[in-house]
Amino acid sequence: MRLGDYIEDLEPDEEAERRRLAKEKSYAITDHLEEFERKFDDALSGDTLVGSTSPSIFVGRSNYPDIPVGLLSPVGDEGDAAEYVTDGDWYQQGYAIDDVLQRRTGLLNSSKRANVDSPSIASRLTPSVDDVWDGFVGVQREVAIADRPVDLEIGLDDKPDLGLDAGTDVATPRGPRANATNAELRENPYVPKPVKKTLEDDDWQAQGAMTYLYRRGFDVYEINSILSAGALGQTKQRRLVPTRWSITAVDDTVGQYLRGRIRNAPSIDEVQVWANEYVGNRYWIVLAPGNWEFELVEMKAPGSIWNPDPHDDIWLASASEGYEGRSSYVEETAGAYYAARLGVLEYLESIGRQAKCLVLREVSDDYWAPVGVWQVRESVRNAFEGEYGEAETFHEAVSEVATRLPVSYARLRRKSELAAGLQANLSAFSTSE
Repeated sequence: MRLGDYIEDLEPDEEAERRRLAKEKSYAITDHLEEFERKFDDALSGDTLVGSTSPSIFVGRSNYPDIPVGLLSPVGDEGDAAEYVTDGDWYQQGYAIDDVLQRRTGLLNSSKRANVDSPSIASRLTPSVDDVWDGFVGVQREVAIADRPVDLEIGLDDKPDLGLDAGTDVATPRGPRANATNAELRENPYVPKPVKKTLEDDDWQAQGAMTYLYRRGFDVYEINSILSAGALGQTKQRRLVPTRWSITAVDDTVGQYLRGRIRNAPSIDEVQVWANEYVGNRYWIVLAPGNWEFELVEMKAPGSIWNPDPHDDIWLASASEGYEGRSSYVEETAGAYYAARLGVLEYLESIGRQAKCLVLREVSDDYWAPVGVWQVRESVRNAFEGEYGEAETFHEAVSEVATRLPVSYARLRRKSELAAGLQANLSAFSTSE
């Protein structure tokens, strides 16, 4: 389909009005918290949360290396615990921002503080978390490596703090928190054989273990949890990893693996433009013939969560890499860069091709609360479903898309390295050669 026709056929985001209404009615979150408090009182027996089912864990980063480690468990909805796990299913089910916040406000974070290297008294003689399979941290690690939610009993020393932590653009929001005294398993968790293999291999570096699990069909969400619990890598190097860091580490590691897979692949032979929109974020993905290059440009509207002044200008950020990848961590676009790159590389690897890629992310004021970097990952992954627009050159594609952006083409060129090099390299992007 010609690019102009493709852009004209793009329907406006049908969820925009519902998201706006959800923003206006965000007081509903208070109702969710009140409902949580009622269910919590019903589930508490003395100072023990009985019949809790934990689908996932959380490892904080405050006061590193002595950090909060938590078991996440729904209260009063144990039978549907798996639906509280952050993963691609949330996108497939069409979760809006309010839906995400409802899930997170119903998820109790029972936490204790632990040292990333020596999280228990029993392990103080060794700098490794590898041997810790008892106590609170041991139970947390069991939950992380299990293939389904685990039944627990959790001892608490106070009532939960019902505040909602809005989270970041990397990690999902977090709901009520309580200080835990202990946790005990009420069942023997099932650990998949590939995970057992990575646990038992003492000399396997974390990067190799992550790509092994990915090749065995584990998604990045599952790998992230296992890495965060200090269950991957060489024995002496295993340690608890804050969730925010582990999310980016897994996206980056799997992305590097996929980049290696397409390194010698032939190039695509046409300029393609793909688009997607989700929870107030619109994505344009321009693929062009050539060796692998990647750039993410983010545009955040005034009044959105990362550009809150309604009278400010559009905020721009960008990061890029060439054929050999990056040698330093991305600061300006942070976790969104690695999540978007992963989605692009998965697509290219699936078709056995490489390409130059420019991803443009427009964050509107409909994005009124951060839901986590998973929405970037899933939006880019799912952008490659359906049709795409075609253009003769990369120049034509970007200039056409720019007419739909909140910034001028000239300003985009000043921020984007790929766009800035258009005039000097037009022949390299032409499909006529």
